[in-house]
Amino acid sequence: MPTAKKEASIEELRQKVAAAKNLFFTNYAGLTVQQITKLRSELRKDGNTYSVVKNTLFARAAGEELATALADILVGPTGVVFAGEDPVAPAKALRTFADDNKTLDVKAAYVDGKVVDKAAFTALATMPSKQQLQAQVLGMLASPIRNFVGILAANPGGFVRVLSAREKQLAESAT
Repeated sequence: MPTAKKEASIEELRQKVAAAKNLFFTNYAGLTVQQITKLRSELRKDGNTYSVVKNTLFARAAGEELATALADILVGPTGVVFAGEDPVAPAKALRTFADDNKTLDVKAAYVDGKVVDKAAFTALATMPSKQQLQAQVLGMLASPIRNFVGILAANPGGFVRVLSAREKQLAESAT
């Protein structure tokens, strides 16, 4: 029978899981408190949180379906990043931190309702951010319009240059 404290922890985790759109699972063994604090502050910049969890309590909080999908991941020391809509920002922050601190190991991630492995996590961490992608799409959409305006502006300018040259030619032949 779970104690009241465990039930409160399970309910808190349940709320965090429900609020998070994406989850990232790490093995934090070997990290110092200062390193975990630094990781938390890096993740907080984008509105994400990092928590060290007990695997059994997290499995109960996640629900049967998610707990079954995460059974192989919820082994050993586990830290979870509770992320919002954009999975790229926390993935980049974790990858940067893992590059600097070799002891942090990303186990897997739960992105858009699917469990993804380390390889997919690495691909996600190398993607451009949502804002960069939006800027690229906007640039691609604006490019044809910009080119069309340039063509429209070039034709009258060329016509004026032809008229000016013809005017000079007529002036020279009249003298």
